[in-house]
Amino acid sequence: MKLVKLLVAAVVLLGLIQFVPYGKDHNNPPITGEPKWDSARTKELFSRACKDCHSNETVWPWYSRYAPVSWLLQVDVSIGRKKFNVSEWGRTGRNEGDEAAPAVREGKMPPFFYLPAHPEAKLSPEEKNDLAKGLAATFGDKDAKKK
Repeated sequence: MKLVKLLVAAVVLLGLIQFVPYGKDHNNPPITGEPKWDSARTKELFSRACKDCHSNETVWPWYSRYAPVSWLLQVDVSIGRKKFNVSEWGRTGRNEGDEAAPAVREGKMPPFFYLPAHPEAKLSPEEKNDLAKGLAATFGDKDAKKK
């Protein structure tokens, strides 16, 4: 009986949190700039593996409409855009493009939790290498500056 009550409470709670508006606005901001990509290959690999969180061209999947997943996705996209956003390139403010190549090289990007829902973002070792080199050529490489 307790299990049934717990299950009912969980379903009711899931239903109620759907009314929280956070994470439901899927209007992408306008594109106000774009970097001068070193090659079409870099842009293509970036588009496959990075643009959902690091541009204003996010493709919001169907499950992004349902809390609590909508909250998690909104947080990830907001942080990604704040840190590094190619759709607002050239605007004043901090845009850490020189951290992109090391993040790809070190396997930090794209993050492991993004890949199951986005198999197109899973890059082969050769593609990762190409992307890291292209990002370094386009944005610089903070690790290279340390040397």
